[in-house]
Amino acid sequence: MSLVPQPHAIRLAMLGSTPGNGHPYSWSAMFNGYNREAMTKECPFAGIPVYLNKQPAEGFTIPGAKVTHIHCEGGGGFTAEHVAKLSLIPHVAAKATDVIGQVDAVVIATDIGSEHVTRARPFVEAGVPVFIDKPLTDNVADLNVFRDWVAQGKAIMSSSSMRYAKEYLPYRISTRELGDLRYVSITTPKSWETYGIHALEGMYPILGPGFVSARNTGTKERNLVHLKHRNGADVVVVANYDMFGGFGCLQLIGTAGHVNLTTGDTFFSFKSQLEAFIGYLRTGVRPFPFAETVELMQLLIAGLRSRDEGGREVLLSEI
Repeated sequence: MSLVPQPHAIRLAMLGSTPGNGHPYSWSAMFNGYNREAMTKECPFAGIPVYLNKQPAEGFTIPGAKVTHIHCEGGGGFTAEHVAKLSLIPHVAAKATDVIGQVDAVVIATDIGSEHVTRARPFVEAGVPVFIDKPLTDNVADLNVFRDWVAQGKAIMSSSSMRYAKEYLPYRISTRELGDLRYVSITTPKSWETYGIHALEGMYPILGPGFVSARNTGTKERNLVHLKHRNGADVVVVANYDMFGGFGCLQLIGTAGHVNLTTGDTFFSFKSQLEAFIGYLRTGVRPFPFAETVELMQLLIAGLRSRDEGGREVLLSEI
C-alpha cells in the first residue's frame, strides 16, 4: 500500500548538512535537474559536477518525485539558498519542521549517526516518511529507538549507496562460480564512524545476514576490522582516514575462485538508492528488510566498541 498520496508527484524535503557531505546538491539534482553552469562553477564539492555532467539529459532525473523544499542546518559550510539555486529547489524553509504538511516525505542528508534520532523525531512523530543517509546511527540507545519506531509501523529507510554499486551486482545475484566464500575484504577512506558503513553495506548483500562478531585492532585513524560470518567466511574491512585510493575495493575469495572489484559509477549508486526509496513510498514494500539495517548498525557499533576496548572481539549478540 502506498505511503504517499497518489498519483501526484512526490514532494520531498532535503534536510540537513554536515561538513564534507555534498548530498543536498547531488541528490536534489537527481530529482530536479540542475543549473549546469552554476553547478560546474560554484559547487563546493568538485566531484559532484564531474559525475553529474557525464550523464545524458534523457533519463537523468528520477521520475514522479521532486525536491520542493530545502533546509541546511548543521554546519556543512554551504547555504540552503545556494543549494536551491544550483539544484532548482523552489522553497527554502526557515526551519526543518516548517516542511511538515508541505511535503510527502523527507530526506535527512547528513552522515553523523548520533544526530539522526534528533533530526528524524519530529517527522516520524508527525507520520512523515523518512530516508536517512548512512549510517542510521552509531550507538545502541538510538538504534533501539529506530527499532521501536519501525516496529510501530513508522516509515523509515536508511542505506549506503554502496548497496547499489553496479560493479558488485553480479555477485549480489550469485557467487556460485567462486564456490563457498572463505575470505572477503573491502576498503574505504575516512572514518569508521561515517564511511565504515559504505564498506560494510557494500559487501553485506553478497554474504547476507548472519554476522557473528567484530574485532577492531586499529585506531581511530586506521581501522582494521575482522568480522566473522556464520557461513564460515572471514571479512576484513579497512577504513583509513587518508586512503582515498581505496574506496570500494572489494575482494571475494572462495573455494573455487576469486574476483577483485572496484566501484566507479557514483551517479548510478546514488540514483539507484534514491529510486529505491521512491519505490518504497509508492508501494509500501521495503526494498530490503529493516533487519538488515539493524545488523549493519550492530556491526558498526561493535567495531567502535572493540576499538575502544583494545581490540576485544565483540559479539553482535551484545549489541
